[in-house]
Amino acid sequence: QVQLVESGGGLVQAGDSLSLSCAASGRTFGSRAMGWFRQAPGKEREFVASISNGGSTTYYSASAKGRFTISRNNAKNTVNLQMNGLKPEDTAVYYCAGRDSGGTSAEVKRYTYWGQGTQVTVSS
Repeated sequence: QVQLVESGGGLVQAGDSLSLSCAASGRTFGSRAMGWFRQAPGKEREFVASISNGGSTTYYSASAKGRFTISRNNAKNTVNLQMNGLKPEDTAVYYCAGRDSGGTSAEVKRYTYWGQGTQVTVSS
C-alpha cells in the first residue's frame, strides 16, 4: 500500500509562486510514475502534470506548461510541483497521485494511489 501526503498549499496573490510537495510511503516509489491533478468546486478533477518513474520524462497540461514544473527525488520519496505566475483560475484542491507503472499519463483512471489534497487559493 502506498500513502501520499501533500503539503504546501495556501492563499497567494495572482502572479505569486507556490511549491507543493508530496511525500510517499513504501519502497516502490522509484518504480511509479507520479502526477498532480486539481479539482475546483463544481468541476471535474483535471490533469496538471506527470513525471515518469525515473524523472526523465515530464508531461504538462496546456494551462500548466511554461508556468509549472514537476520534479521528483526518488531517494527521498518525494514529488514536487513548482507553480509560478499563479492565476485566480488555478484555485483548486491539488492532488498528488501515483501509478502502478513507470510511464506518464494524463488520465485520472490510470492512477491507483491518491493523496488527500491540499488547497491552493489565488486571489486577484
